[in-house]
Amino acid sequence: MFVEAGVIGLTIIIVAIFIILAIFFTFVPVTLWISALAAGVRVSIFTLIGMRLRRVIPSRIVNPLIKAHKAGIEVTINQLESHYLAGGNVDRVVNALIAAHRANIELSFERAAAIDLAGRDVLEAVQMSVNPKVIETPFIAGVAINGIEVKAKARITVRTNLDRLVGGAGEDTIIARVGEGIVSTIGSSASHSVVLENPDLISQTVLAKGLDSGTAFEILSIDIADVDVGKNIGAELQIEQAQADKNIAQAKAEERRAMAVATEQEMVAKVQEMKAKVVEAEAEVPMAMAEALRSGNLGIMDYMNYKNIQADTMMRDSIAKSTNDDNTQNK
Repeated sequence: MFVEAGVIGLTIIIVAIFIILAIFFTFVPVTLWISALAAGVRVSIFTLIGMRLRRVIPSRIVNPLIKAHKAGIEVTINQLESHYLAGGNVDRVVNALIAAHRANIELSFERAAAIDLAGRDVLEAVQMSVNPKVIETPFIAGVAINGIEVKAKARITVRTNLDRLVGGAGEDTIIARVGEGIVSTIGSSASHSVVLENPDLISQTVLAKGLDSGTAFEILSIDIADVDVGKNIGAELQIEQAQADKNIAQAKAEERRAMAVATEQEMVAKVQEMKAKVVEAEAEVPMAMAEALRSGNLGIMDYMNYKNIQADTMMRDSIAKSTNDDNTQNK
């Protein structure tokens, strides 16, 4: 019975020791500590335990530290851990430092960390400093002084300026500035043939403007890849202006015609008004004659002479009207 109790107790002790060792090796990365010692990097066990307590994955710090030590770059474990806690990519920063060191590019850990925390790929920036990048613009249209449209496409060779990478403008700004320079150069040319004969004039003029100021890049060259002739903008503008002048002239002529018609109608109305006054005046003649007869100022013979003259006038008007109608029919 005592033997069985001793076996059970020994088993419990062994299991407890196994559990304790499993927890210890899980909490304390002993293999990582051994790897660091083998690489010549001194990292204490307590430092690794402190990383666990600060919720830092030790491998994310120790492995880049080993890599940097082997590359001959002086960084401390506190720098790497602080960058990790700030949300940065420690491995990418160390790779960028190694690439810059191999290419003899001066890059400190603080600047690389700042570039990484700014949201830019610091390793890609270093690689672009060694191997420049070519940015191709779309066709950019400009109008020469003679009114002919010229379209040009440019290839911009740039490399990263690490000193201006934080806070510097990006590729869109470079493309916009180059496009503005192309439009300005074409617009200042006397003729489109000048641009076609010497497209290098565009690149030289644009490159001399210092368009990379305030950007994260340094422009190495601007090459004109293609030049095309577009529309005759000047002629189209002249045609549109002529059409507009024609419409204005037609509108003014229509206005004058309407005024003439209105004046004519006013004259017709006045004629009718005068005729009405004549009729009104003629209507007063019989009344005046009657008054003259009553007052003795007009005799009966005078009245009869007036009627004869009136009848003679009407006869003459009738004969003249018949003669005019016959002449009209004969024609």
